[in-house]
Amino acid sequence: MRMLDANFNRAREALRTLEDYCRFVLNDGDLSGSCKTLRHELCAHIASLGGNDAVLSRDTPGDVGVTIKASDELRRETLQNVVAAAAKRLTEALRVLEELSKLKSAPVAARIESLRYQCYAVEQAIIRQAGQRNKVPLGGLHVLLTESLCRRPWRETLAAILEGGADVVQLREQNLRDGELLNRARIVVEACRNFGRLSIINNRIDIALAAGASGVHLGQEDMPCQHARRLAGSELIIGVSTENIHQAHAAARNGASYVGAGPMFPTTTKEKPRLAGPAYIRELIASEFTLPTVAIGGISQENLPELIAAGVKAIAVSSAVISSGEPAAVCKHLHNILASARATQDSITVETPKHGATHA
Repeated sequence: MRMLDANFNRAREALRTLEDYCRFVLNDGDLSGSCKTLRHELCAHIASLGGNDAVLSRDTPGDVGVTIKASDELRRETLQNVVAAAAKRLTEALRVLEELSKLKSAPVAARIESLRYQCYAVEQAIIRQAGQRNKVPLGGLHVLLTESLCRRPWRETLAAILEGGADVVQLREQNLRDGELLNRARIVVEACRNFGRLSIINNRIDIALAAGASGVHLGQEDMPCQHARRLAGSELIIGVSTENIHQAHAAARNGASYVGAGPMFPTTTKEKPRLAGPAYIRELIASEFTLPTVAIGGISQENLPELIAAGVKAIAVSSAVISSGEPAAVCKHLHNILASARATQDSITVETPKHGATHA
């Protein structure tokens, strides 16, 4: 019973640590809720084994393990270290509880085993999201390159948008054969590398990996982000298109590096039955969503001020740049607007409440 009590406390406290990290750091209600649900389920299972008897058997003063500490047990360098330690403590404690339960109730042991597997999945989701948070310096201006939309030859357009200051070039070609697409991707990757910019391949993680691109961008109907992350490892940038906050949080949990948010406005580039609009950006900001967000869909020099007013710091554009006769000039103009907006947004500070003021 003392073993049951000690490991129940370990597991419950670890789940509370993970729950609060998801709530206050990741700002992910779904993950925080999952941890809370697991904690309550664990409490119910232990109660069925005689949890009160376990508490009564507790002997903290006589416990020889209280004073035994590992050399690094009282020190954590980062919040991520705290989370990692809690996750390991959780699954180890659940394994002990599972084995002890076998002495009293096989059904309860099976339920605790199921909890342990669920906790493995939650740990993976937390690590994915925490590892990708604000990790990628994406810059403000992404340009999608599609030959059929280019007013000038695509190679000239590629050079022009890089000279004009595009931070990211995303190659979006849906109709090229694999060999031709790979060759084009390699050209884009090399050009971006020469300018010190990022290269993203649309939809095709295999092409992105083979070409040595910085990353891949996935739609909701492409390979699921969690599978792409498993193939790519931790280094490849993975963007995911989203049109609502639920898709954004799912992308974050599944290992996305950033989310595309849109469509913002009507566009002929890609048919969408519903517009997310600038309201979606405001919703993400209000929820303190932590991944970098890139607004996309029908963005032009004319409607960009509306997005900036909504809080947008990064945009992805296509026709507005590559269908122009002067793609470099358009890029420079958009880049300057975004840089000025970011400087203004970053300079805004919250006024310190006067003495005696209270916070709601």
